[in-house]
Amino acid sequence: MEKTATIQARINPEVKREAQKILSQLHMTMSEAIALYLNQITLHKGIPFEIKIPNEVTQKTLKDSEAGKNLHRTDTVADLFEELNC
Repeated sequence: MEKTATIQARINPEVKREAQKILSQLHMTMSEAIALYLNQITLHKGIPFEIKIPNEVTQKTLKDSEAGKNLHRTDTVADLFEELNC
């Protein structure tokens, strides 16, 4: 199939850099990745992964986390796992 259509998108430069690093490891170009994504949208007849609006509890938790509120802290990862195993 002929590739003649052009897409332009404004992307956060850091997101683009990180994606390019990953795609490079996969030996894919950004254009190939975007084409793959668009093909998956066509095959799935929608976005190829679940997208949903978080419930109120999740929204509040995300906002609190971003603001540094109500965070649980431990001194070490081992302490965290010990607490989780209780």
